[in-house]
Amino acid sequence: MHKRILVTGGAGFLGSHLCERLLDAGHDVLCVDNFFTGTRRNIRHLLENRSFELLRHDVTFPLYVEVDEIYNLACPASPIHYQFDPVQTTKTSVIGAINMLGLAKRLKIKLLQASTSEVYGDPTIHPQKEEYWGNVNPIGFRSCYDEGKRCAETLVFDYVRQHRMPAKVVRIFNTYGPRMHPNDGRVVSNFVVQALTGRDITLYGGGSQTRSFCYVDDLVDAMMRMMATGPEVTGPINIGNPTEFTIRELGELILELTGSKSKLVFEPLPSDDPKQRQPNIDRARDILGWEPTVGLREGLLKTIEYFDDLLRKGDRPNEVGASRVLVS
Repeated sequence: MHKRILVTGGAGFLGSHLCERLLDAGHDVLCVDNFFTGTRRNIRHLLENRSFELLRHDVTFPLYVEVDEIYNLACPASPIHYQFDPVQTTKTSVIGAINMLGLAKRLKIKLLQASTSEVYGDPTIHPQKEEYWGNVNPIGFRSCYDEGKRCAETLVFDYVRQHRMPAKVVRIFNTYGPRMHPNDGRVVSNFVVQALTGRDITLYGGGSQTRSFCYVDDLVDAMMRMMATGPEVTGPINIGNPTEFTIRELGELILELTGSKSKLVFEPLPSDDPKQRQPNIDRARDILGWEPTVGLREGLLKTIEYFDDLLRKGDRPNEVGASRVLVS
């Protein structure tokens, strides 16, 4: 069925891939972005598509459009970016959710809210199930993002209960792939860029922290499957790759795949950095019939190819905020 679909944050890493997939499925796409972390180069190849429309807009302000579905992805998602203006980050998560939920309520349409594994904080339960309430510092440096996303989830469920809205929540775990911002401070993009430019690969702590890395194509497939579910499915549902790696193992694999002569160097662990992060995806398997299909080696090769081409062309987005690199 042909639809007109709104994607907020559509010029970002995840949003641009989602826009592309929705267009391939035959839909009209309205991409909304304020270009704080999103970039036109991510959607440049879509601009000539007559089914694609780009609107520069900040979701903290109301938006009045006519659409059939909403994917609300708007929010800086890496520590460097969301800590650059933490008050605006919280406003984007909370006021942005209010505005998009209000639009969905007026139009009587589905909304999918992109939440995050950060709602679990530094988890004391491993792997993390959706029933786990988390171990979150409400006043730390990461709190603008953690608590903003937790509040956005609260709003979704209150709209569902109070207004019987067909809204949905997915909790996204670490995702990587082409179109990541080269200066976003996330571990995959940072390690790949450091390896390709011959700089030392920076590990925080002893590199024993664990993460689970999901390739972007798998992630987008899960979001679209979630949107296609009936109104009885609200979530939250974890989407991510349950295969766990230490940060050191990731660094060593990237050195191998790039053939880089870079060395691993170690620095102190940042405040509130989670020691482990791994999704339990039983709910995604049962409800969505979904699980990741792209292995880390295969996904990294595609990601390395993208960054290598980006660096050779010198077509790099401007850096946002400070240059400090964090594990996310």
